[in-house]
Amino acid sequence: MTAALLILLAMAAVVAALNPGREDFAVFLRLRRPAWLTFEPLIPFIWMAIYACFYASALLSWNGSRSGWLMAGYLVLLVLVQSYTWVICRTRNLANGTAVGFAGWVWGVALAVLVASHSQPAWLLLIPYLLWSPVGTFVTWRMQRLNR
Repeated sequence: MTAALLILLAMAAVVAALNPGREDFAVFLRLRRPAWLTFEPLIPFIWMAIYACFYASALLSWNGSRSGWLMAGYLVLLVLVQSYTWVICRTRNLANGTAVGFAGWVWGVALAVLVASHSQPAWLLLIPYLLWSPVGTFVTWRMQRLNR
């Protein structure tokens, strides 16, 4: 029970710390998006599902390994993921968001490989992020052309 609560609190702290302010986020919302991005209203729900998978994966990894290093890996992944929008909003530069998105995916692949040796369900729960992250990174890359 303690691990479950600590993981949840760590996630909430990272999300709160790296959540862009209202004014910064308004700038992000005003950016032009590709015309084919018709599923944008679903994106918050997709991310909620991914964060739920992160939580379950981290908890399963902890229960299977008791490894502080793996938990640090999850923390770094969460910081990278949550930094995406924050970096774009703070720097006003979509290329920075693309770089953070790609770095998060690379870190996620490495973490999944490490986690796989401790818990098959835990690494399977990372697959939604590993599939979705390239989509988000591609969208951001395409947005760079629309928002010079």
